[in-house]
Amino acid sequence: MPQFYESPPPRLADETLIARAVGGDRRAFADLVARHYDFIFRTACKWCGKASDAEDVAQDVCVKLASILKSFDGRSAFTSWLYRVTLNAVRDMQRARSRRGRNVDRYAEVAPDEYLPDQEDSLAAKELWIAVRKLPDQQRDAVLLIYAEGMSHAEAGVIMGCKEATVSWHVHEAKKTLRGLL
Repeated sequence: MPQFYESPPPRLADETLIARAVGGDRRAFADLVARHYDFIFRTACKWCGKASDAEDVAQDVCVKLASILKSFDGRSAFTSWLYRVTLNAVRDMQRARSRRGRNVDRYAEVAPDEYLPDQEDSLAAKELWIAVRKLPDQQRDAVLLIYAEGMSHAEAGVIMGCKEATVSWHVHEAKKTLRGLL
């Protein structure tokens, strides 16, 4: 006797979930957050360097999404927009800690992570990433997007909200600064 089963519902596109969530559909919002939570966490982890800080940032982003989702205009991919939101949350956390007088070097700790699998034991690589995290915001962002995320200068420009040439300039300036530090 043949068995009948119900096939799972089709996976809705992000745009559909966003439209429904903005319209007040809590299930659509929960589905959107569940779909992108790992992306948010991994992104935050790369920028923070510590899983505990990344968890805090990811939670903040998820809470913030409820009020800012309506500002997503669809001109870029949702993940590009979400990347920018996550980056801003990382910066907000760092500024808040800095205002409270915490030691900035805490942010520079590099925990062994999946994004540096071949370099976990390399002291030089750890020192380099510590130095990168101490760069001015725009230089740091450009370097991390290009070298840690493997993005092109054009893709990094979309995330950073600037032109490709500006990203290239930030990378160039970062390299000069890092040569002086290391």
